[in-house]
Amino acid sequence: MFERVLIANRGEIAVRIERTLARLGVESVAIFSDADAGAPHVRAADRAVHVGPTPARESYLSVERVVDAAVRSGADAVHPGYGFLSERPDFAAACAAAGLVFVGPGPEAMALLGDKGRARAVADEAGMPTLPGWSGEERTDAEIAEAVGEGDLPLLVKAAAGGGGKGMRLVTRREDLAEALGAARREAAAAFGDERLLIERFVEPSRHLEVQVIADAHGNAIHLGERECSLQRRHQKVIEESPSPVVSAELRAAMGEAAVSLARHAGYVNAGTVELIAERDDPTRFWFLEVNTRLQVEHPVTEAVTGLDLVELQLRVAAGEPLPLAQADVERRGWAVEARVYAEDPASGFLPSSGAVVAYREPAGVRVDSGIERGSVVGTDYDPMLAKVVAAGDDRDEALARLRRALGELAVVGPTTNVAYLRALLARPEVSAGDIDTGLIERLGDEVAAPVAGPESAALALVAMLGVPEEDDVWSGRSGWRMQGNAWTRRTLEGPAGSVEVAVRAMPPSIANARAARSAIEGGTATGAGAWDWKVGDESGTLTYDGTLFGATPADGPKTGQIGRFSARRRGVSVVRDGDAVWVVDPDVGPVRFAPLAGDADAGGHGEASLEAPMPGTVVQLRVEPGATVSAGETLVVLESMKMEISITAPRDGAVAEVLVAPGDQVDRGAVLVELAEEEPLDLGSPVGDQGLRVAAGEGKST
Repeated sequence: MFERVLIANRGEIAVRIERTLARLGVESVAIFSDADAGAPHVRAADRAVHVGPTPARESYLSVERVVDAAVRSGADAVHPGYGFLSERPDFAAACAAAGLVFVGPGPEAMALLGDKGRARAVADEAGMPTLPGWSGEERTDAEIAEAVGEGDLPLLVKAAAGGGGKGMRLVTRREDLAEALGAARREAAAAFGDERLLIERFVEPSRHLEVQVIADAHGNAIHLGERECSLQRRHQKVIEESPSPVVSAELRAAMGEAAVSLARHAGYVNAGTVELIAERDDPTRFWFLEVNTRLQVEHPVTEAVTGLDLVELQLRVAAGEPLPLAQADVERRGWAVEARVYAEDPASGFLPSSGAVVAYREPAGVRVDSGIERGSVVGTDYDPMLAKVVAAGDDRDEALARLRRALGELAVVGPTTNVAYLRALLARPEVSAGDIDTGLIERLGDEVAAPVAGPESAALALVAMLGVPEEDDVWSGRSGWRMQGNAWTRRTLEGPAGSVEVAVRAMPPSIANARAARSAIEGGTATGAGAWDWKVGDESGTLTYDGTLFGATPADGPKTGQIGRFSARRRGVSVVRDGDAVWVVDPDVGPVRFAPLAGDADAGGHGEASLEAPMPGTVVQLRVEPGATVSAGETLVVLESMKMEISITAPRDGAVAEVLVAPGDQVDRGAVLVELAEEEPLDLGSPVGDQGLRVAAGEGKST
């Protein structure tokens, strides 16, 4: 076994690899950019090496800097994780040239199978069925657009190198093909430094199945069964599980044998995943999709049902050891389901979100692979995945129930996440029944949505803002006590839907409640403990709150803490103080921020004549200039953020009055990009559309 391993990655996968290295007694070396100097993966490592500025191209994607860091650290080997350089043959070759062991396949096998076009040819030779399609190397974009007929649609355009849903577009109309090819090439070049494309026939409805394989240098190769990854949004995986609810033992053996045969045919060594597409209603009809020549994001579900540590197996194979088990030794027990937690806003078209993590809590009884903590800053330079929650059970129902419960206990306060959305998705009857396919989430659309915060959340926020009395006497109390009864406290708060008028009134406590509240106050952990009447708009009610702030008393590590209870309508609501603001964290709704009204100075905005950035990012394309005439729906600016492209379109017909950005500019959320000239007065009945946002983000297949 190695003495020291450099991890050429960041975030949750770096922390996960460090965990196995520590268990094996192997020193870990982290790398970090300027943005990650204080990140959890850096502090958890035995050593850490700075590799450059924040942009990935100048740090995590720089072969020279990463290899130099490994040499300077005295590492024996390099583990690439997934993403970044993990599927770059030139990186594997550079490691070998520097005397470093690359924990993965050799550069030849990686080049062969990591390239989607060449992998198709290998699959054909190995006897695995493949889908019809074209290679972007063989034809130009114009030639491909000319060759495609209506009968060839729908098509999936995807990057020939890399994965993770980057550089992929689904094309259902011939007139959209040229735009999809250009956007896919740009995204592929940004994510992988390689703009080559592959175009294949899109199977619909379909299931996404994949087989985990691992092979050593001694001729041994085995598979560890399948994973079902059909719950996807814009071809980005959301929920993964093992086993699949529709794969029989016979089909599992057939898929596994085909995957192992392909690996042997390519001379593959180390862990890899053979991805398949299958008909939804007849999964015995499956086709080769691609090979991921690295560890998968969803590998924990395979670990949960097999009891094996895939990172350990990778390290042992890379160190020259034979596999410690044969195919007959592989045992699978129970069920495991994984949910990916992203910094994104489901209510805003799943646009990526950013910001500081104000509070963080992980659930008990499940596995959480995370790269964040309280104080972490989620930026726009890297992938928006923050964590993975993995639940296991004796059967599928038990695993799903545990995962949904765990997501209710998980709290990421600060950047908006998809946690509440995931809970709503898992509650769908189609998911419970296993009646899923790759298009299900898109078809359900707004039918899957977390409930919005109720008025009682604003009331609880005000109670928490009032805090504890400064002095222990009746005149300093927050109850507003008067001879004729407690008075109402009224405030205007700024919430997710704008300003809201809130009134609360403390109810006379029972002796027991009073003692509990006083005990909490004296302990310095309480704020607003007791029972309260509330009014918000036309609604009213009563809530009880024990006064405990989120994370007030650490219990079981720095990522957990005690929470408050909120019995107005829902259970287990947490309260987080954030300066003058308060976050109310409801398991079903997610974190919602309330703050004292700041005034109306910023009200009004720019109106529909201005196109504003919906998120922080970089201007990658500017398609207009002052004076140009534009049509409603026409793309004017293309932004890139978190490896995703977002097209900003004209809200109406008109002329461009002013362009306020240039290609390469970094812009903040809300920054004005383009101003349209004022419209002439409209005739009655003339429609005016809202500003359009066409999100091209992640329109590819996730790995």
